[in-house]
Amino acid sequence: MIWDAIILGAGAAGMMAAIEAGRRGRRVLIVDHAKKPGEKIRISGGGRCNFTNLGIAPDRFLSQNPRFALSALKRFTQWDFIARMDGAGIAWHEKTLGQLFCDGSATQVVAMLTGDMDKAGVTLWLDCALGEVRKDGAGFTVETARGLQSARAVIVATGGKSIPAMGATGYGYRVAESFGLPLVETRPGLVPLTFAEQELHWLRPLAGVSLQGRVVCGQAGFDEALLFTHRGLSGPAVLQVSSYWREGQAISLDLMPARDAAAELRAAKAAQGRAALRTVLGRWLPERLARHIEEAQGITLPMAELSGALLDRVALGLQDWRLMPVGSEGYRTAEVTLGGVDTRALDGRTMAAKAVAGLYFIGEVVDVTGWLGGYNFQWAWSSGWAAGQAV
Repeated sequence: MIWDAIILGAGAAGMMAAIEAGRRGRRVLIVDHAKKPGEKIRISGGGRCNFTNLGIAPDRFLSQNPRFALSALKRFTQWDFIARMDGAGIAWHEKTLGQLFCDGSATQVVAMLTGDMDKAGVTLWLDCALGEVRKDGAGFTVETARGLQSARAVIVATGGKSIPAMGATGYGYRVAESFGLPLVETRPGLVPLTFAEQELHWLRPLAGVSLQGRVVCGQAGFDEALLFTHRGLSGPAVLQVSSYWREGQAISLDLMPARDAAAELRAAKAAQGRAALRTVLGRWLPERLARHIEEAQGITLPMAELSGALLDRVALGLQDWRLMPVGSEGYRTAEVTLGGVDTRALDGRTMAAKAVAGLYFIGEVVDVTGWLGGYNFQWAWSSGWAAGQAV
């Protein structure tokens, strides 16, 4: 049989494309080497799936051409996916910063998508390895563990390199290269940052401490939680800024965002002269961090005996603590892959390769990466929908 479309990858984007193509009467085969579909959906959001964000906007996506994503995002919006969740009876809530999560298990989302594929007549092959994809006349031949398959169109939805323990590979990039499509350099995104031993000597005793802060790298800054780890820094604010960080760049931590630390410390000196610095800092910071800052500064005197210059130095460290990461934890823990198939080679309306009729790339394999907080799932839904409307 010649399929109308073979979709490579049964993740969020691939299943969305399969549903849309199937609903349009296309004969669709979706193939994945994993044993279950939608595994990233299942583990996301602590098992509750942060399935979209109310604040979808082009400035919250990284790409060499951030506006490329606009067409798909405008044609299938967060509200469209929310309507599908409501239609399936899946309860959800807004957690923070526009992030939407299931009230119950993320498996409900996977069940909704697989159910919709089934209703649309889509054929799903799991635990099926993929091989070479070749142009064959007006269509394509795809090597699979179940034999050669022919299709009029192929949609590549195999994701990036993040979380290889779940089966992530660079397969989609190899398919793109085999057809001559350019790639943007890939690297881990939304990933904890790591530091050299001289910084870790200071940071390691704080492992496990978390607080609300601001993390800045270049022009990008995020006000969210940050977490000290045995290897460096993590937490939402750090993960966000990691997508903007490049080797050789410093980051800045503000442990008291939206406050004037210098003024607060001087006021505390006047009002609580007998108090220890750690006691004063403990009003704003976790106790272990407050104590550590006091010890690192070698301060043993009460507030009344600390000079204004010393308090200003402490304040600067609190609000502009400069650190130089040496790397990240890599694809092992990265939530996404930055870079991918160059958007200049794709049609933003259909996700089709401009130079290869019938070949499409969607989701994480494309050089479009969203912020933490449901943006990458929305890109998967929107780009999958766009391709599903076109095949």
